Amino acid sequence: MKIRRHYEKPSERRAREAAEAVRRARKVERKRIEREGF
Repeated sequence: MKIRRHYEKPSERRAREAAEAVRRARKVERKRIEREGF
């Protein structure tokens, strides 16, 4: 995770957090599928 020294606009921050949440969810989903053997 990069340390952000400059101020982020609230809208940009929301968009970034949403993108990171999606990326995390997909990674978890992929690991779960691998474990279950699909």
